[in-house]
Amino acid sequence: MNVLVTGGAGFIGSHLSELLVRRGTAPTVLDNLSSGARELVPDEATLVEKDLAEDNLQPELEGADVVYHLAANPSVNSFPDDRESDFRDNCVATKRLLDAAADSEIDEFVFASSSVVYGEDADIPTPEDAPLEPISMYGVTKATCERMSHLYADRFGFDATVVRLANIVGGRARKGVTYDFVEKLQENPGELEILGNGRQKKSYLEAEDAVAAMEAARSAPGSVYNVGSRDSVSVTRIAEIVSDVMGLDPEFSYTGGRRGWSGDVPEMRLDISALAEESDWEPAMSSEEAVRATAEALS
Repeated sequence: MNVLVTGGAGFIGSHLSELLVRRGTAPTVLDNLSSGARELVPDEATLVEKDLAEDNLQPELEGADVVYHLAANPSVNSFPDDRESDFRDNCVATKRLLDAAADSEIDEFVFASSSVVYGEDADIPTPEDAPLEPISMYGVTKATCERMSHLYADRFGFDATVVRLANIVGGRARKGVTYDFVEKLQENPGELEILGNGRQKKSYLEAEDAVAAMEAARSAPGSVYNVGSRDSVSVTRIAEIVSDVMGLDPEFSYTGGRRGWSGDVPEMRLDISALAEESDWEPAMSSEEAVRATAEALS
């Protein structure tokens, strides 16, 4: 089986590439290295440095059986200061990749989406059939790419699977609340500023759990799966965990409000029962355990 992983030099993509190698498949990694790193790509994989939004992708798609599409703008809160990156790096890149897939003979296309496509009014835990009402440009573009993936799959005869990921954490992360708290406390061990009121509560999943779920979803019969943990943790609790791991007792301060930034979803926990029932996948860590393991790896 020939496998292509876009964004395979990035945080989640590098874990997926390693998992594929462990299972006997040496993938081709397609990455522009804007946020990924060459050293994260397994030696057994083939790295091709290209920009999905600009370069010719046909050579890498020819002969590919399965495409895992993880390449995206990694900043969920870049809009409105940056009005171009979400559309270019998510929508344009995905459309060009799907065009190349349509002109090839791939069997499967797996798209890494996000829990933010549900917005802020969804039931908790949120099932896959909940309305898509994103409140951020990142979420809007992810929802658009989901629809494009299924449209192209239907018209050009390949299978498409969408995985809606919760907040993914791990030692290679260079964004997210756990990473930010470690960075802030290394700079100022006595005080920690927390965006919002600290009561934002979300599901966190360790990266190894996430890529195992992606592989399980590819083999499952459904077309859309939620991927997360079965619980959630507040931002203040994350601050407490990170402080404990670093052996610190900082004073917490809050910027106030329900959100950490414009477009932030105050509460998120996905219903992951569909994938668990259709496969043998189950998260190995709770949200708190994943956050603690990440803080230990980063500090």
